[in-house]
Amino acid sequence: MLNWLLVCGLGVGLLSSASQAETLQLRDKASITGKILAEKRDQVVIDIGYTVLIVPRNQISRVLQDVPPESPSGKSAKSKMPVAPADVADGIFHQGDATLPERSVRELVNQLGEAVVQVRTPGGLGSGFIINDEGFLITNFHVIENETQISVEVYHQKDGQLERKSYKQVRIFAINKFTDLALLKVEDRDAPKFARTALGNSDSLAVGERVFAIGSPLGLERTVTEGIVSTKTRPMQGELYLQTTAQINPGNSGGPLFNLRGEVVGVTNMKITFGEGLGFAIPVEAVKYFLNHRDAFAYDNDNPSNPYRYLEPPHRTVKPIESR
Repeated sequence: MLNWLLVCGLGVGLLSSASQAETLQLRDKASITGKILAEKRDQVVIDIGYTVLIVPRNQISRVLQDVPPESPSGKSAKSKMPVAPADVADGIFHQGDATLPERSVRELVNQLGEAVVQVRTPGGLGSGFIINDEGFLITNFHVIENETQISVEVYHQKDGQLERKSYKQVRIFAINKFTDLALLKVEDRDAPKFARTALGNSDSLAVGERVFAIGSPLGLERTVTEGIVSTKTRPMQGELYLQTTAQINPGNSGGPLFNLRGEVVGVTNMKITFGEGLGFAIPVEAVKYFLNHRDAFAYDNDNPSNPYRYLEPPHRTVKPIESR
């Protein structure tokens, strides 16, 4: 259950009974109690008495502190205080809160629809979703493959109505053709702060859990389809995908697959054409890896067909031919 914890050291001294202890409540409903030694952006270091553990922050739902009694008489009993915020910014994207209650698709669509966009190129169209208010968005690599002229259609909420706006200054920041992901950014001067999505945890999904997709199948923007997770580890073309019964069609590519807490758990990218209810999505854990290592996938503007820049190989020194 705790196989993702990294043992940092052994032989650490036992906690004093008088010291203040904290409890990490994990997303799998387990908990760890000890003394927090350090808190970093993506991990927490905790001393549990006989060793030190490094816990990824995305596995922690909240932190509770044990407050010691104010006096020896024990008039002030130990109490628990939540200290973790509901939505923690993690670099370029925002991590969702697994403690939020599930809601209906109808409620969530009204909240999330503004952050789902249509991505257009001269060769076709797809979908995408905004991951922060500065205009960064995720789509599929195959939606923009071999294209540099990209526009993004966004529906802004204004006075209770949806107002369609097209942004044409769209920059490619990073691409990974092997996982079919692309990071774009809207850079129009008149662009406002954008509504955004939060990224969830695809590892915590359960088979049979309800999910829904928002996208532009066949150009029909803001189309919502609902289904369940059929399997979490469907092998396709050397990668593992989420399989879902939510209807996925051409134009959905690059759009988000949401859980019922409104968190993105996958990026829809393909379907089996001769069947129904056989859609596939890239797990959001792959998206977070792509974003956290985006510098390694940085787009090279000097070579639009290739996301990588290669150094020229060294020239072999040719010995002159001696005449005899």
